[in-house]
Amino acid sequence: MTAVKPREFTGRKMLIIMLSFFGVIISVNVYMAYSAVSTFPGLEVDNSYIASQTFNERAAAQRALGWTIEFTHEGDEVVLDLQDSDGAAVIPAAISATLGRPTFSGEDITLEFRLVGNEYRADADLASGPWRLFLDAVAQDGTIYKKRMHLLVSE
Repeated sequence: MTAVKPREFTGRKMLIIMLSFFGVIISVNVYMAYSAVSTFPGLEVDNSYIASQTFNERAAAQRALGWTIEFTHEGDEVVLDLQDSDGAAVIPAAISATLGRPTFSGEDITLEFRLVGNEYRADADLASGPWRLFLDAVAQDGTIYKKRMHLLVSE
């Protein structure tokens, strides 16, 4: 009977195992970093330091308006209900909005609102999942109003 000679574990085999292990880890990390950077929607402002210089004044002016907003999705439309502190409908001098995914700008939609009764409606056929509204409005007195709101659309 012939004895079976055990296979040796050499330095070359160890090198191949280690290079394979770290190669997989590094490849996955590079792919994940690329995916994160290529789908990031970008910055809110060009220069955060300059934007911060007037933030408190702008925030106080916006709070002084006393506006409340309800944002909903009905069928293939989004609905904005703007009210002042007395509960009366607000008709801003200008209103614009962008609707998009929280982490991907590829599905951003610029909404075109129309006034229907006391609420604003815009066509938007949304897929299920999380969405974020970037609302910019100007009050009749020229005060700028900015609001960011979240919406979860379920099937």
